[in-house]
Amino acid sequence: MRQWLKKIKKQQWYVLALITIVAVGIFLYSDREQEQPSSPLRELSSEETIPKETKKEDKPQSNTIVVDVKGAVVRPGVYEVMEYARVHDVITLAGGLTKEADQTKINLAAKVHDEMMIYVPVKGESNAPVLSSTSSEEKPKIDINSASVEEIQKIQGIGPAKAAAIIAYREEHGPFRKMEDLLNVSGIGEKSLDKMKEQIIIR
Repeated sequence: MRQWLKKIKKQQWYVLALITIVAVGIFLYSDREQEQPSSPLRELSSEETIPKETKKEDKPQSNTIVVDVKGAVVRPGVYEVMEYARVHDVITLAGGLTKEADQTKINLAAKVHDEMMIYVPVKGESNAPVLSSTSSEEKPKIDINSASVEEIQKIQGIGPAKAAAIIAYREEHGPFRKMEDLLNVSGIGEKSLDKMKEQIIIR
């Protein structure tokens, strides 16, 4: 009987030791799991959404124009420049003026426009075109986005009232982007616009 009791107590110690070992192992394992960093890769839950890539807004791009540079410049030729460029900018692209150039015959601050021809005369040269368009008889076009009331009235068919309306619309809505925008101005219709097209330019 005593041996049987001893045997039972011995088994109880074994069981108790086994339970203790298992408990310690579980404790160490759970502690180790807490210390490990979470994986950077995980499955998104149904409530989470993948952030969409922010779409970059397209910056408005300025238009380019083409001008022809001739005469006393280092590199005469055809150049593509921004629409708001000046004569000085174009001549700089052409390598600058030569020593023989007559700077008194050109306006370096003048705005350029598409299909414009810039001619730089040499000193002593007479009857030379300074700035011209595709035709020497063509009148310079009026920039509708920068012209004053007086300049706008030089356009055929535009009087003081229409000129003032154009200025008012431009100040309220910003610069005109295309010829057809002028139809939004009070007093200007299709016929008036057709007459104006050959006399104005939009920059």
